[in-house]
Amino acid sequence: MTMTFQTLAELRALLSDLPMPDPAAIAAAEARNGQLTKPPGALGRLEKLAVWMAGWQGTEKPRADRPQIAIFAGNHGVAAKGVSAFPAEVTVQMVANFTHGGAAINQLAKAFGARLDVHALDLDHPTGDFTEGPAMTEAEVVAALRKGFEAVDPQADLFVAGEMGIGNTTSAAAIATALYGGTGWAGRGTGVDDAGLRRKEAAIAAGVERNRALLGDPLQVLRALGGREIAAMAGAILGARMARVPVILDGFIACAAAAVLDRAAPGALDHCIAGHQSAEGAHARLLEKLGKEPLLALGLRLGEGSGAALAIGVVKGAVACHSGMATFAEAGVAGGG
Repeated sequence: MTMTFQTLAELRALLSDLPMPDPAAIAAAEARNGQLTKPPGALGRLEKLAVWMAGWQGTEKPRADRPQIAIFAGNHGVAAKGVSAFPAEVTVQMVANFTHGGAAINQLAKAFGARLDVHALDLDHPTGDFTEGPAMTEAEVVAALRKGFEAVDPQADLFVAGEMGIGNTTSAAAIATALYGGTGWAGRGTGVDDAGLRRKEAAIAAGVERNRALLGDPLQVLRALGGREIAAMAGAILGARMARVPVILDGFIACAAAAVLDRAAPGALDHCIAGHQSAEGAHARLLEKLGKEPLLALGLRLGEGSGAALAIGVVKGAVACHSGMATFAEAGVAGGG
């Protein structure tokens, strides 16, 4: 993408002037939907999905032939507090697995014809432990945001951001706590036991208290409590908006990244749909805060963009029906308005 940013202030300027969907394309798609060979509303949410795609793609007949999945990986200093069931070196090992095609997301990308890109973000240098101070400097968070922003292919017709990072459900829960308040945002993530969950809750409370002076600004929340991969996902979601590429949101961690943008600029997620509701306890609560109804609910808690990747198939089905079906007039079927 040609546009970029060097500071958080420049990113805020982008957020203040976001592209909007094409109203003429929406009207044309709605008119076409009313003439397709089916009873009105018979395809349920698929009809709204197709019209939503049409608005962002600026065409009466949207497509989903070039989906892109980008996986961002980062390591977290807070992992040293024992908040995960797995050691930090698993992040590096899983990046190798993604690269060699052995992970679940590789299979799902192939199944739905998606390009898959993997971005490892300075894995040898974990973010700072946010219980002791901000996780990232402004330069570090901007670099991660830009990595995501620039990872979006503007020729893609659908985008999914996924993640890998031991400790990142702790970071995501801390972000949600800072953005929305309350308690209970921590879940079991990779499967921590009761003692691990208590350590996680304690780390989140300590991080929020330690960084309280920064938490009035959503972008500073991201800097203070986030990880490089979470920042990169936020940057990618913004990059997709600037390129008018529709986005399918993945699970709790991806939605925490998206929530930063939503709080920074209401309406920043209008180009996003929720791919699924994961088994991570607070994901349903976070989706409610974002005003997003998930397409699927299959009990997934893998991350990697896997739930959103599955939802690519639903979107493909929606646009295939909308753009490929005959109208009553074309088919010579009585019943068109």
